[in-house]
Amino acid sequence: MDLKDVTKNMTSQDNYRLSQRMEEMMRTNPGYKNLSESNRELIFKIIKKYQEKIRHGLKPSYSTIKEDKYHLYQNRFQLGLSPTDLEQINGLLDSFKDYS
Repeated sequence: MDLKDVTKNMTSQDNYRLSQRMEEMMRTNPGYKNLSESNRELIFKIIKKYQEKIRHGLKPSYSTIKEDKYHLYQNRFQLGLSPTDLEQINGLLDSFKDYS
């Protein structure tokens, strides 16, 4: 399971199910065990942000995704993001391009 698996069919998922899928991914995918609790919360916050937009019929634009990536890169030290964490979160943001 990967972040793309968590974000598929977002319009039909409630927050509880989305949280369950994310927790399952964190347990089963060894590549995501390095994420701290604060980074997991950051990822969940990003997912919920895009989920609300998608539910309201607003498709994420490439420029919005690019701006979020830039914001995360600029604040990576304050957020405590390692290069691996940043790469994984960028993968998550890229998964929203499928909705555009």
